[in-house]
Amino acid sequence: MNAKSTVKTKARHEQLGLSHAEVIDMYRYMLMARKYDERNLLLQRAGKINFHVSGIGQEAAQVGAAFALDRSRDYFLPYYRDYGFVLAAGMTLTELMLSAFAKAEDPNSGGRQMPGHFGSKRLRIVTGSSPVTTQVPHAVGVALAAKMQKKDIVSFVTFGEGSSNQGDFHEGCNFAGVHKLPVIIMCENNQYAISVPVQKQLAGKVSDRALGYGFPGVRVDGNDPLEVYRVVKEARERAIRGEGPTLIEAMMYRLSPHSTSDNDLVYRTKEEVEENWKKDSLPKMKQYLIDCGIWSEEQDADLSAEIAQQLKEAIDAADKAPFPKPEDTLLHVYADNEGGAR
Repeated sequence: MNAKSTVKTKARHEQLGLSHAEVIDMYRYMLMARKYDERNLLLQRAGKINFHVSGIGQEAAQVGAAFALDRSRDYFLPYYRDYGFVLAAGMTLTELMLSAFAKAEDPNSGGRQMPGHFGSKRLRIVTGSSPVTTQVPHAVGVALAAKMQKKDIVSFVTFGEGSSNQGDFHEGCNFAGVHKLPVIIMCENNQYAISVPVQKQLAGKVSDRALGYGFPGVRVDGNDPLEVYRVVKEARERAIRGEGPTLIEAMMYRLSPHSTSDNDLVYRTKEEVEENWKKDSLPKMKQYLIDCGIWSEEQDADLSAEIAQQLKEAIDAADKAPFPKPEDTLLHVYADNEGGAR
C-alpha cells in the first residue's frame, strides 16, 4: 500500500488553521443570528417591537469575516444587517434585544436609534449613522489613525451593494488607496437594494471598482463561511504588512424581505426566493460539521434548545427594562464647556 494513502486528509477548516471548536463556534453564531432574526420578525408582528431589518441568508459571510479578524484589537463598522458579525464580535442577545425594544439600557444608542445601528466602545464597534454608507469614510478614518499611531490593527467595514453607488463609498476608497490604509471594505452583495435588483444597480462587479483606486478587489462566495474567512484573513495580513486596503464582494442572497415594512413579492417572485433557499448556508454548514465527524443531530438539537432559552431570557429582560426618559433625549449628544458629555 502506498504510504500516502494512509495519511488522513485534513478537513477544510483545519487546512485554514481553524480548530474543531472554532468551526463549531462559527456555526453556533450563524444559528444564533438566524434564530434572533426569526424571533424578531415574530415580535414585530406581535406588536412587541416596532421595526426589524432582516439579515437572513447573510450570516455565513458575517461570521466568517468576524473569525478572520482580531476581535480583541481591530475596529469594526458593521451595517444594519450584521447580527451574525456583532454576535461573533461579542455582543450578547440581551444587548441586541434591548436595542430592538428601544430600551434605555441599549448599549448601541440608549434606545434612541433604530435597531441595527450598532455601537459598542467595549467591542470597538463604531456607532453607525442612519444615512447609508457613511460608515465607509469613518472606517477609513479609523485606519488612518491606526497608521499614524503605528498600531498593528485594521478597521473592517461592511455595506450592501446598493451603497457602493454612494459618494461616501468612492471617496472612502480613494482616500484609503492613496494612503495605503489598513482597512478591509466588504460589500455584502445580497442582490437587492430594497426593491432594485442588482442588474439595475451595477454595470459590472463591485469588486472591480477597487482597480480604479489602486488596490485589490476580490469576489467570494458569501454562502461559504470558510472561504470568506480565508479571504478576509489574507486581506488582514496584507493590511498589517502595510500594503493597504482590500475590497471584498461577498455574493449572497437576501432570503427575507428588506424589512418588516417591505413586501418583497411585489418586486421578486416566490419561485426565485424558494430557489435561493436551496443555497442557504446554515444547513450546509451543519452538514459540513456532521460530515467531518465533529457534530451530530443530537448536539444540534441541544444547541437549538440552548439558543431558544437564551432568546427567551433576553426577551424577558428587554421587555421589563425601562424606556429612555424624555429628559435624557440629549444625553451624550453634546459636550459641556468643561469637556464632559451631557
